[in-house]
Amino acid sequence: MKDNQERKGKLTRKNITCIVCPTGCSLEISYRDGRVVDVSGYTCKRGKSYGWDEATNPVRVLTTTVRLKGGKLPVLPVKSDKPLPKDLLFECMKVINAIEYEAPAALGDIVAENIAGSGVNIVATRSIGLRQEV
Repeated sequence: MKDNQERKGKLTRKNITCIVCPTGCSLEISYRDGRVVDVSGYTCKRGKSYGWDEATNPVRVLTTTVRLKGGKLPVLPVKSDKPLPKDLLFECMKVINAIEYEAPAALGDIVAENIAGSGVNIVATRSIGLRQEV
């Protein structure tokens, strides 16, 4: 007869650093059969929540630049208006790298709508006017 450990599957652990606050707790995520069963090492509720979220659905705010045509600057800083699933970041960057936005650009302009079918928009994070011809 198998013991409880074998019946439930092998327990594996992964260590991550919490980034919710400056403390930077070392979290240990425990998995059984690929599913999260425990988060330990946190010193606040936000750390526990971060650990579960990071283990089950990691997301990131994407910040980068796009080429700007006819602007005072050659590139426009942009970011996602909501966090994106981590596994979509490279696909989103392929789309963003192909964009050439036309100046002028205003803070908050939507540069790419519903990027990679994620429901997330890429928006300008500053205003840049037209290049003045001399």
